[in-house]
Amino acid sequence: MSMKRLATGAALTTGVLAATALALAPAANAAVTPSSATITATCGIFGGGTATLTATQVSGTSATVTLSSTAITTPLALSANSINSTLTMTNSTGANRVFSGTVNPAIPAGGAVSVGPLPGTVAVGDSLDFYKGSLKMVIFGITVTCTSTAAQAPGPFVFS
Repeated sequence: MSMKRLATGAALTTGVLAATALALAPAANAAVTPSSATITATCGIFGGGTATLTATQVSGTSATVTLSSTAITTPLALSANSINSTLTMTNSTGANRVFSGTVNPAIPAGGAVSVGPLPGTVAVGDSLDFYKGSLKMVIFGITVTCTSTAAQAPGPFVFS
């Protein structure tokens, strides 16, 4: 085997390994920490209790938040995408942030409430907490408002 062939083979192997490493490397994208938090909410006729908020920074200033709870239940059966939700979160670094939409699974009477992912806009450095914010759900023209009397745990959602 000639030296030229050996050098070409080594160069090709190095190129393939580099391309493979790039393909397997995680994509650099925006992040939110923590990705989920626990709250305790009071929701009028829907009851109240512990709920989980899950935040995802989709890209740049685009983010979503989902709220789910087995303690917060609906007295009536609800079809998919029938809850018009507006989630307002306080922001210790600036203006409150609002996530809204009509996204929910079908929920049987007495079933656990889940809304989202609700889209919204965030900025780098936002520190969002449900405490002193609210979730307003409009169902059949009736507004149900959820509030919390304590900060979310383990802490606010911080966007980077």
